[in-house]
Amino acid sequence: MDRQQLADFLRTRRDAITPEGVGLPSGQRRRTPGLRRQEVAQLAGISVEYYIRLEQARGPKPSRQVLGALARALVLDHDERAHLFHLVDELPEADSGREVPQAVRNLLAGLDDFPAYAMDTCYDMIAWNDKAERLMGYLSALSAPQRNILRTNFSGDGVAERLADPSIRRFLADSVSDLRASYARNPGDRKLKALVEELLRTSPEFGELWADHRVAVRTAQRKRVVHPEVGPLEFDCQVLDVPGTGLRLVVYVPQPDSPTAAAFRRLSRVTSATPAPPV
Repeated sequence: MDRQQLADFLRTRRDAITPEGVGLPSGQRRRTPGLRRQEVAQLAGISVEYYIRLEQARGPKPSRQVLGALARALVLDHDERAHLFHLVDELPEADSGREVPQAVRNLLAGLDDFPAYAMDTCYDMIAWNDKAERLMGYLSALSAPQRNILRTNFSGDGVAERLADPSIRRFLADSVSDLRASYARNPGDRKLKALVEELLRTSPEFGELWADHRVAVRTAQRKRVVHPEVGPLEFDCQVLDVPGTGLRLVVYVPQPDSPTAAAFRRLSRVTSATPAPPV
């Protein structure tokens, strides 16, 4: 922990914020260009004495809860928040990914030829384009918990049958390995921890794969699925990180002029589809 760097960072961020920016009256007799120390302490829900010690580079190491409170009080952006955590040798809080940048939504909408969706570290599908809706058949009709790829594939009927398919088992095994890597990178992510605990409690199949301790960040892979409307499909599944968001774009790309490419074109004309687990 670099106490002096932390002190300097807190002081400069405090000076950069106006009272009006955090809903406080500006007053007529302010001697500081930004917030007062007591105002930051009040906004963060900590004692003034404790905050003063931090700015004087002599305080104890803040907890993750205090760091989060300070980040909110100082209105830190994503990069500043991560820097605050790094200054005290902590991994930043994981971004839930629930706020999908408009640029990402525009990109998804513009991918007319390919099914694509955005997912967070917990494998929640939180935004998708029309082609993905038609390929998967039911995304808009489901609640957010039901759009979790791992929960859907490891629960309910048919888990054993899905895992008996080599292609699906490889995909799920790779996804669990990727989830384990995310779990290690984001130790403070309560949502991620809750998902793992839920799957360990409800799915022996997930528990078996989790117990392997295999770690691998998910990247591009070849997929084969059978769609109830257009039949067998084979495509490259590209996984693209969206920096600063905690999101990844998953894009299904068929070979040009392949039967799958023709099937994707037919999907554009399909008005309804039979529900199937997300892939």
